[in-house]
Amino acid sequence: MLPLTGYAERLSVRPGETLRFHVANATGDPVSAAVVRVICADPNPAIGGVTTDPMDITVRRVAEPAPQTVPLGSYAALGPAGLLADADRLSLGLRLQPTLALDRRQVILSCRDSDGRGLSLELTPTLTLLARMATTAGEVLLHAEQPVELHAWTEAVLVVDGQAREARLTVRPLASARAEFTVARAPLPGAPVPADGATRLSLASASAHAPRDSFNGRLENPWLLAKALSPEAALAPNPVRDPDCLAAWDFSQAMHSQQVIDAGPRGHHGELVNTPTRAVRGSAWSGEEHCFRHAPAQYAAIHFHDDDLDDCCWPVTHEIRIPEDCRSDAYALVLSAGSVAENIPFFVVPPRGRATARIAVLVSTYTYTVYGNHARPEWMNDPAWRAAHVAQARDWRAYPYNPGEHRDYGLSTYNYHTDGSGIGLVSWRRPMLNLRMGYFTYPYPEIRASGLRHYPADSHLLMWMAHQGHAVDLITDAELQQEGLALLARYRVVVTGSHPEYHTTAMLDALQAYRDQGGRLVYLGGNGFYWKIALDPSREGVIEIRRGEGGIRAWAAEPGEYHNQFDGQYGGLWRRNGRPPQKLVGVGFTAQGNFVGSHYRIRPEARQDPRVSWILDGVSAQTVGGEGFSGHGAAGFELDRVDTRLGSPASAVVIASSEDHPPEAPWVLVPEEQLTHITTIPGKPHRELIHADMTYFDCPGGGEVFSVGSITFCGALPVNGFDNDISRILDNVIRRFSR
Repeated sequence: MLPLTGYAERLSVRPGETLRFHVANATGDPVSAAVVRVICADPNPAIGGVTTDPMDITVRRVAEPAPQTVPLGSYAALGPAGLLADADRLSLGLRLQPTLALDRRQVILSCRDSDGRGLSLELTPTLTLLARMATTAGEVLLHAEQPVELHAWTEAVLVVDGQAREARLTVRPLASARAEFTVARAPLPGAPVPADGATRLSLASASAHAPRDSFNGRLENPWLLAKALSPEAALAPNPVRDPDCLAAWDFSQAMHSQQVIDAGPRGHHGELVNTPTRAVRGSAWSGEEHCFRHAPAQYAAIHFHDDDLDDCCWPVTHEIRIPEDCRSDAYALVLSAGSVAENIPFFVVPPRGRATARIAVLVSTYTYTVYGNHARPEWMNDPAWRAAHVAQARDWRAYPYNPGEHRDYGLSTYNYHTDGSGIGLVSWRRPMLNLRMGYFTYPYPEIRASGLRHYPADSHLLMWMAHQGHAVDLITDAELQQEGLALLARYRVVVTGSHPEYHTTAMLDALQAYRDQGGRLVYLGGNGFYWKIALDPSREGVIEIRRGEGGIRAWAAEPGEYHNQFDGQYGGLWRRNGRPPQKLVGVGFTAQGNFVGSHYRIRPEARQDPRVSWILDGVSAQTVGGEGFSGHGAAGFELDRVDTRLGSPASAVVIASSEDHPPEAPWVLVPEEQLTHITTIPGKPHRELIHADMTYFDCPGGGEVFSVGSITFCGALPVNGFDNDISRILDNVIRRFSR
């Protein structure tokens, strides 16, 4: 755990509103806090390092920050307290699919109190099932003989028969063609002793109040009967119709929510904690249906992980009220305790219902959150890379902490859970170490390159706007999602940052409507508008991604699990949802390499074309962008190109295309463009498709679009004190579009 860290309750705030912060302090020293305006988040000494302006905004301390823990692990709390108060005759069943063996117990189900009364069902380190029961004569342990298989479904039924003084654990592997089962029996030397009346039943945790001894895997439709079933009857129950039914939880219902529905007569519903994954294949999945909405009974499972996290749940320690006249910009709460410092960025957006500038910069806060705490594979697997990163952070006085080293705050959707499944659900209610001033992603031996992505990289654009004298409003993904076209319509031009990758349907609809109704859209990134996401319908800041069927992916969703649990829609690439990026901004993702850049070569015909020649005013060179603080060049890392087959307008003009990308990167074509190792869907050789296209087009409704097709473009803006051809090109566009 970090000695001092925290998070804001949300990433954007309006003038007149209050923003609250949750800070954890383990230094033993008092914490001081102040608000600054962020001028530059790049720690590179060649650019001047991190630069801020102090703000006259009072920080109110609500509570003294104290050490905190992070409640990692998802679980369910079921029914009311005291549900198993009468445990003399009881049958309890469920289906499980464990996904990870650990050297500790993993609690599948528990109704045990702090004094050890009650019962539990556990998975042991040897993958056998173990039931624990308290009796008046002491604890009884009931072991299943055969271990269960990882990634295979098993049915388990625990029967407690106080009258016969016997407990039975029946286990059946569902892959068995003959439905063979085993029964473990143990005498009960005394009467069963239930947990105290305040204890609730928990799934995937030893406690219904906090994740403890968390289970990794899928659980399906637990049920509870107030009678002792025979081994044969236990494997063919109909709990909902049984007159002795205490509860029968149906995980196929309300999959968009954190509710657990009891389909039995008593309505003993429950709730989920830390957002485990729903809409996943259950034991009945046949492979014939790939949408959970069409066959919910085949998706009656929940996947729990011991590292799930949707909210650190730390107390509020500080709050600020944004002044009514506060300028829309990037800000941060700066904390210090003794020799330790921390910063928590946030964005002030304009007052609701009005704009304070003609230009809006759309801040990709959903993309920031999706990447939040990305532990890069190089950090984990390459000691030399890690050592170079640590040394450079020290030399630059950069942000010193890396998610690869501090995995306590939940990782990103570019990482895996401990059981090897991809992380698909994230939240901003936690410290995100890569959303910090001074954080850099890639180490470089040359001081000229900064190796920035996301929030720090986008500060290059905001620096440039300020230097050029362009007044801007910052708006974030959250406002775009909530207000749509009404928000964008207030601006003459909307400008993206370096990597606007993740969007909802509502966000794309708003951007397209803005463009088609006369708005000017400037896309200054690469690999943008690529993945479709879903938002939790009841909680702000919880985001879902399903990485299905194609795309450059950190992990691949399982077959049959391509539909979002939050909205039921097909997830994955926007391209596979009929909305390739080319349809919106004229270019779309084509290739990825290491974090290195090159230049653009201006097409001679562009200088003669009156539609775009004005963009090149003041630019005489044939190549532009050969230097940059990101990847040493304006065209690098992830590249987008024109493709009329995918929706680029036939009228789109390619002003310049990148070239001479270093072959040692190495560069790869995106999977969705490849057919074989030598053939591609466009029919061109792989190498010909590896370039960025700087593009312009206009729309019938009067809208205009300028796209650069490269993640590293904005890193070239500050070169030579902003006096360079990339800066001139963008300035020509912004001045024309914002008139």
